[in-house]
Amino acid sequence: MPPQIQIQVADITQLHVNAIVNAANERLLGGGGVDGAIHRAAGPELLKACRNLEQVQPNVRCPTGQARITRGFNLNADWIIHTVGPVWSGGNNSEPKLLADCYQNSLALAEQNQIQSIAFPLISTGVYRFPKELAAQISMTVIQGHLARTTCIQSVTICCFSEEDTAFFPSQ
Repeated sequence: MPPQIQIQVADITQLHVNAIVNAANERLLGGGGVDGAIHRAAGPELLKACRNLEQVQPNVRCPTGQARITRGFNLNADWIIHTVGPVWSGGNNSEPKLLADCYQNSLALAEQNQIQSIAFPLISTGVYRFPKELAAQISMTVIQGHLARTTCIQSVTICCFSEEDTAFFPSQ
């Protein structure tokens, strides 16, 4: 059976999957939106684990487009894959490529850790202002391409913030 992609409105911190993806900032020390919700739900051990990740530059544990992994702690998910999406500034600063890298690097990290089910938020579409329609298109292109080549990942959930956000995805 080919891997499944589901689009749903849900609280990503409540999903029963092997891994959830955190739309984080480069410091990986919590923030607002999805990042803050994941840190609150996972508990203080997550902040400690993130502080233990190597800084690749001062105050940067995960550069934009890359991904890091920690345990899920108090979440239903065993793992959290942290990725840093681009801030939208018109699309002429490699934002689409960097967003695609977020999805690709998160999926690659899932493969390396034998993760079979993963849930993504719509990365960069909140305070980072990435256009939702373009973000949805990029996410589906990367996820479908990766699933065509994988034997490990069996299901991907795209967790939308609202019912309106689901309209940016093709009907399943």
